[in-house]
Amino acid sequence: METKFRCNCPFTSALDVLGDKWMLVIIKQMLIENKETFKDFTESDESIATNILSSKLKQLEVFGLITKFKLPTNKKSVYYHLTNKALDLIPVILALGIWSDKHLREVHPTIVNNEEMEFLRNDKAGFGKIIEQRYREKLTATI
Repeated sequence: METKFRCNCPFTSALDVLGDKWMLVIIKQMLIENKETFKDFTESDESIATNILSSKLKQLEVFGLITKFKLPTNKKSVYYHLTNKALDLIPVILALGIWSDKHLREVHPTIVNNEEMEFLRNDKAGFGKIIEQRYREKLTATI
């Protein structure tokens, strides 16, 4: 799969990879919601179509943002894990959440407003460290 970039601008190039409406959603699902199998993704609230999900998972793998593997104890299911490259997107994902919380509530008043959101509002860096630590601990326990 060849990727065509619109120009040499680093911002635009990042959007060429991540600007699709599903790419960051899938990464967020893996990072925060512990999704790791195809079935996990299809059962999520976002309701991504299976053909689109397959395509996006392949693209994420090509870009080096996820890896896929099978567990020795379960050769049927394919598991997807975020790479360090994807974990470097944590601040971006959190910034989008903070922006949404601040600017979209008036048009989308049912956006989650719980203790975790309060923690994110008050300590983005601390929240990000905890999210990454939880994810890395889960990986260590899985592999």
